[in-house]
Amino acid sequence: MTTETALIESLRALPSHEGARGLEDDAAVLPFPIGRDLVLTKDMIVEGVHFLPSDPPGDVAWKLVAVNLSDLAAKGATPFGVLTGYALGDSDEWDAAFVAGLGRALDHFGVALLGGDTVRMPEGAPRALSLTALGHIVPGTAPDRRAAKAGDMLWVSGTIGDAGAGLQIARNDDGPRLLLKRYRLPMPRLALGKLIAPHVHAMMDVSDGLLIDAGRIAAASHVGLTIRLDAVPLSLPLVEFVGNTQETRLAAATAGDDYELLFTAPPEAQDLLQALAVEARIGITRIGDVTSGHGLNLLHHGEILALPDRLGYLHQGSCLLP
Repeated sequence: MTTETALIESLRALPSHEGARGLEDDAAVLPFPIGRDLVLTKDMIVEGVHFLPSDPPGDVAWKLVAVNLSDLAAKGATPFGVLTGYALGDSDEWDAAFVAGLGRALDHFGVALLGGDTVRMPEGAPRALSLTALGHIVPGTAPDRRAAKAGDMLWVSGTIGDAGAGLQIARNDDGPRLLLKRYRLPMPRLALGKLIAPHVHAMMDVSDGLLIDAGRIAAASHVGLTIRLDAVPLSLPLVEFVGNTQETRLAAATAGDDYELLFTAPPEAQDLLQALAVEARIGITRIGDVTSGHGLNLLHHGEILALPDRLGYLHQGSCLLP
């Protein structure tokens, strides 16, 4: 069984920062650029809630990094380091594959491992993994989800619903591999977030579902949002897999795990945002508008739809993956 000492030794081989002191001290000590704001975020993922026991451990490590960096992307921040919280299980092979996957993710995103902590879980307990990500940004340019304004346009990056379908495929092992990849290996929109952050009002990533996360912007900003369900971008593999009906669109808009950027911006920023999206090599789609009301309004081909009972994923009690 992997020991804490052995795991820490394997972590020392991953990309690090000189301020991490070789992961041999109790804390990292970092010089910080003058004239930058520090951006911090922390997410946890739990077996049976955020990932399946059958998911490859290297992919779980990637997802742990990616979901945290997605929060930084929504602030337009440049990531520079992470702190891990790792729960040792009862499989040496799983632990080793996780560390290897963590190394691949950190190397891909150019992010250093600064430190963290390890604990031993009781035998048979689900794995619980956490990560704190740190980034920096020009002061005053990080978008605030409280800042949406009536008259703004509502935009989303990429496509919606792929990861939800990917989860279905992971459970049944039958469907397009591209959708499975979107579930297991999400890609934070760091380049896009960094480019558009100074030009948008409110922005967050879509983690729990497009509708529920849009509702969070509306609530935080004390505004209304009108979303055109027929405008929500779907990928061709998703349409070929589940179809393009009102029901499948609602499923996509409430599925979660997309890690796309959802943002509001004034109409005069439209051309600039589209040009910046081309530069970042990711599409953006206008899916609605910010109004002076409150809450969500949903349209489909101009017809008003009742909101579904379930807008997205909520952590309640011993919830399982949706």
